Amino acid sequence: MTSIDRPHILVVEDDHAVGDVLRRYLEQSYEVTVVTDGVTGLAAARDLTPDLIVLDVMLPRLNGLEICRELRETDGSAVPIIMLTALGETDDRIAGLTNGADDYVTKPFSVKELTLRVGSVLRRSLVPAGTRPVAGLLIDGDLTVHPVARETLRSGTTLPLTTREFDLLHFFLRHPHEVFSREELLRQVWGWEYGDHSTVTVHVKRLRHKIEADPADPARIVTVYGLGYRWDPQS
Repeated sequence: MTSIDRPHILVVEDDHAVGDVLRRYLEQSYEVTVVTDGVTGLAAARDLTPDLIVLDVMLPRLNGLEICRELRETDGSAVPIIMLTALGETDDRIAGLTNGADDYVTKPFSVKELTLRVGSVLRRSLVPAGTRPVAGLLIDGDLTVHPVARETLRSGTTLPLTTREFDLLHFFLRHPHEVFSREELLRQVWGWEYGDHSTVTVHVKRLRHKIEADPADPARIVTVYGLGYRWDPQS
């Protein structure tokens, strides 16, 4: 972070007009760096260690999906990423979420909406959960979740969870044995009153691969067919 009071946002967007608009709006609250191609964007993400990245999918030299995958799988980075995808390109949205994006906004978009999304993700990733109901350790079998530090351990080893993955796990642990629909999870975890339910599906799948002994036969995040998902404690 470049300043205690002003988080640093990296915008990777090849449309100069869109980049300029985003810079003007975001600079009201944040430090902002705008780059216009994928190779430069990946280098900036590594060198500048921003607090959040706004990442277009369609970029010259290296696309946004590849950047997201590199940061998550190669670097093990948990920096929050909001993907910008074309309207109607459902495959791009799902691919972005699968590769580790925390959120997405479809083009054409409202700058106000994007700014709200940025603020929402940053509040979860930068502000410790001191105002939340649970501040102590949450333990379930080999999992230990520290809400204030936003750290998750599995058998003593830190799990590289994204912001949304951590929020989803934290929510499940606080509500064991309760069934939540994808719509309810969007509202409770993402803060969305409406949205693409595949966002929840993809995040559940990603989280299962990190916390389940057998992701194909999950014992913790159980699917309740026709209703949603339930957390079954293992301790």
